Amino acid sequence: MNQDSVSGLWVYLSARPLLGLTMTLVAYGIAWRIHQRFKSHPLANPVLIAVLLLVTVLTLTHTPYQRYFDGAQFVHFLLGPATVALAIPLYGQLQRLRRLALPLGVTLLIGSAIAIASAWAVGAWLGADEQTLISLAPKSVTTPIAMAVAEALGGLPSLTAALVIATGILGAMTAQGVFHLLRIRDAAAQGFAIGIAAHGIGTARAFQLSPEAGAFSALAMAANGLLTAVLVPWLIPWLKALFAAH
Repeated sequence: MNQDSVSGLWVYLSARPLLGLTMTLVAYGIAWRIHQRFKSHPLANPVLIAVLLLVTVLTLTHTPYQRYFDGAQFVHFLLGPATVALAIPLYGQLQRLRRLALPLGVTLLIGSAIAIASAWAVGAWLGADEQTLISLAPKSVTTPIAMAVAEALGGLPSLTAALVIATGILGAMTAQGVFHLLRIRDAAAQGFAIGIAAHGIGTARAFQLSPEAGAFSALAMAANGLLTAVLVPWLIPWLKALFAAH
């Protein structure tokens, strides 16, 4: 097949609405094979590899992101049912959840507040403007909630989405090393920490550690999304006053 034929085929495919969906599935399939080849090593994160592959293809073909997303939005639609389905493994941990309700509640409140405040503090220390700081604040929760919170408070939803994905990938890649360093071996503690810090991408990693860690990560991800939506508007005036004084 010569260059003209390849160019003609790409022009034809780029006009098809399912191109984005096909690209997403192929990129993740390749990323998953690479992840398996490296024996599920956390640094070979399949989400990161798939994102890099897609960015490379879109850049080389000068394909606008909106055209890609028009075809890939079916995957975006499935995020909702997939999130709800996480309740199934969580149901299997119901008795243990009841016993741990108080420590989990305290951990959730402290973890959520620290995630918001630390993001704001680092951004302020680096000289970010207020709109960027607001975009940073909800970075540890799932994308739809984070984008809605940022937009409602004057942040940039597109920047928030990128930060959410980066946070999830970083959390998934480093969680196991942090647990080893701090000697955290309890699966429930591992999963709950991942869910608070790294939302859905981290939860996918937690299920690779163990079903119990995945179930507790799913719980933390859902609860942290709700709590962050409440805490961010309440904490921002305090954070503004605190860092304006320095």
